[in-house]
Amino acid sequence: MDLKLKNKVAVITGPAKGMGRAVTLAFAQEGCRLVLAGRDTAAIEPVAEEARALGVPAIVVPCNLVDEAQTEALARQALEHFGRIDILVNVAGGSGPIGKTGWETSADEFNDIVELNMTGCFNTMHAVLPAMIEQGGGKVVNVGGTFGMRGRAGRVAYSASKWGLRGITKSFALEAGPHNINVNCVAPGMVDGPRFREKVCANMATKLGITLEEAMKRHAEDYALKRVTLDEDVANACLFMASDASRQITGVDLPVDGGWAML
Repeated sequence: MDLKLKNKVAVITGPAKGMGRAVTLAFAQEGCRLVLAGRDTAAIEPVAEEARALGVPAIVVPCNLVDEAQTEALARQALEHFGRIDILVNVAGGSGPIGKTGWETSADEFNDIVELNMTGCFNTMHAVLPAMIEQGGGKVVNVGGTFGMRGRAGRVAYSASKWGLRGITKSFALEAGPHNINVNCVAPGMVDGPRFREKVCANMATKLGITLEEAMKRHAEDYALKRVTLDEDVANACLFMASDASRQITGVDLPVDGGWAML
């Protein structure tokens, strides 16, 4: 299927590694012009080079997403460079404490992850939506998480932040819908990669006295498809939500988890 994304301008946050890198390169392969935003521009630049090697223009913009002034500057730079913003993909986020109960989690730990995962997405949407409204439409894809759909013991800060992001997504969808703007949330389950293996699985292995490989297998067994999500699975879902193939879908949470959150 031709997703008809060629020459669309996509602002992507958190593009440096993992699913962010996968999302960036997936949009590059579809021919999108890219605005890649984050604090560590040195880490983002190699991904931008990979995108350019695929024949698309890509600029890197330094941006602390929890700083409103910086997100407004991000939108301005995107508009100055490309003249429009068609797509916003909010990948950037954090995991917060892993394996701590709510009463073991400090207020600072809780507030830090809530600010990053909720305020960061609010700021970028606040910054780009006026341009989308003026041009007559656009697509916003927020990357949430299935722990924001069912909750998870030992992940209270992360779960709270992703539940909050769902509310932000749905409210923006209702408000922006009359302007031909779709706002949706892609909700990955556990995604294979360094954070999953070195933090989540390592925590389970230590707690249960099992090997890392056994911990990974236990996670996979939780899902109907008996496999852990890959970065590419998340990227493909983001492409769908950013394309006109999803023109009549807004305000939804799309689990990309092999069958866990909704089953």
